[in-house]
Amino acid sequence: MRPLTEDETKILFQKLAEYIGRSIEKMINRSDERHCFRLASKNRVYYVSESVMKTANTVSRDNLLSFGTCLGKFTKGGKFRLHITALDYLSQYAQYKVWVKPSAEMSFLYGNNVMKSGLARITESTPQYAGVVVYSMSDIPLGFGVASQSTDACKDLEPMGNVVLHQADIGEYLRGMEDDIF
Repeated sequence: MRPLTEDETKILFQKLAEYIGRSIEKMINRSDERHCFRLASKNRVYYVSESVMKTANTVSRDNLLSFGTCLGKFTKGGKFRLHITALDYLSQYAQYKVWVKPSAEMSFLYGNNVMKSGLARITESTPQYAGVVVYSMSDIPLGFGVASQSTDACKDLEPMGNVVLHQADIGEYLRGMEDDIF
């Protein structure tokens, strides 16, 4: 477990900024306790409170399996990939949101993109290729993705056109992708 390097921090913050904008500062300087990002085994980045981090330092690296919340991992190419475990924090601070109809929820949870026919609501002035958090109509976060169309372009889109390109959803727990998540 070590702090992120300057380059790793820049890459992580760029990825998080796609979804939560300038709220990264709110994630770190929370009202209850300060939090930080740490890199652990298999290039995984964890979001952890400073008190838990200090306690985890007392455990040897071989015996430490996990601590805090895994936000994602760095690929071998140096890019950062968010995991579904980051959804709780992305949904709290999300800039752009998409709500899907009940008939489209299962399709999204099986790993498919959100089509216009399944779109219920979208945040106003969502730009194209912005990171969005996908919600059910009862405001339960289902996953996240990238807006393939801006809000204005969605109005003129055909019913089978993609609105959100799928990146991760809570159905990943059920589909057996534990090796990628944990």
